[in-house]
Amino acid sequence: MAAKPGARVSEAETKKQLEDFGDEILQDVKKGKNPKFTTLSRAKSNIIFNEKAGFLSLGSQSEERNFLNIAQSKRFMQTIAIAAKCHKFVKENLHTSIRGLFYQLKYSLGEDIDENIFNEQAESNPLIEDLEAALSTKRESLNLNANRRGVLAGNLRVIDNFGNERTETDTSKLGRSGWAIPSDVDNDIEFTDVKAKYVLVIEKDAVWQRLNEDGFWKKENCILISPQGQATRGTRRLIRKFADMDLPVYVFNDGDVWGWYIYWTIKTGSINLAYIGNEIATPSARFIGVTLSDMKRYEFLKNMTMKASEGDLKRCQEMLEYQWINKHKEWVEELQNAIKLKVKLEQDTLQGPRLTFIDDYIKDKIKNKEFLP
Repeated sequence: MAAKPGARVSEAETKKQLEDFGDEILQDVKKGKNPKFTTLSRAKSNIIFNEKAGFLSLGSQSEERNFLNIAQSKRFMQTIAIAAKCHKFVKENLHTSIRGLFYQLKYSLGEDIDENIFNEQAESNPLIEDLEAALSTKRESLNLNANRRGVLAGNLRVIDNFGNERTETDTSKLGRSGWAIPSDVDNDIEFTDVKAKYVLVIEKDAVWQRLNEDGFWKKENCILISPQGQATRGTRRLIRKFADMDLPVYVFNDGDVWGWYIYWTIKTGSINLAYIGNEIATPSARFIGVTLSDMKRYEFLKNMTMKASEGDLKRCQEMLEYQWINKHKEWVEELQNAIKLKVKLEQDTLQGPRLTFIDDYIKDKIKNKEFLP
């Protein structure tokens, strides 16, 4: 049974999901049938933009994986091996990384068989995603974590019940380091006493540190988050949780195609993770900069541009073809401007006049509602 978006899935529920999954396959074997399972297709042809909800999701197309199809037999066996290991982790209440799972399963099929279950992690990662789609769950509920990346500062408390121990953290008292955002921000973790007017997401950690040093989040009563580049699932999920608390979300990234792409993965989700788009996308997010149109307002930026590469320009053209982007005339103009001028701007350039200029830029953008949808 699929959980409601954002709902915590108990260990008992996850354990039953995995056991039901295995039982259906076992029943096929006992009846002499071809063992099989069904999962939603994650092919691009089944990725849809949910116009009403504002995020990418999977369509209704499904795929059957069966053991006796020679083209599928190995992947079928590998997926069952992953499910069995995850059942063991959940039963034992132990967690590991997706890398740890790979090594748990990197062994030979037998003494007389010169073949491993997995040779590379690149084989196991997409099958974890297949299992998530088949069970309508997230890997975090399967006791699988990924590398942490992302940091937060703000006036709130984090209550973490992990490893049979309850830890309470006041994130307003963590100094220069901030609070490291974990891979799983749903299970056995709560965010309480959230006292903020909005959430500010900053692409680069160095700029986050600059604003944290200024006490920006204290002065402006906001939550300051840096995904430190492309946002992980955990960071995207946390941003969505704050948005569900009715906090406006503003994203401050580089004025180039990669900064813009990071913004869109936060706002609408990504093609690769469309099967959990309803949990990690934040359609209400707004982009406050950096934009190429800022050069009209801030003269000094004209001397701060960098040359866009052919790859940058090609990616701009690709983004213009996405319906969730080209529906916004403001973004069409921004991308077309990038292609025309063949330049890009880093958010760090706003420190040009003085180090604290970046603070004023952000405050003015939010105050005057000068953002892209």
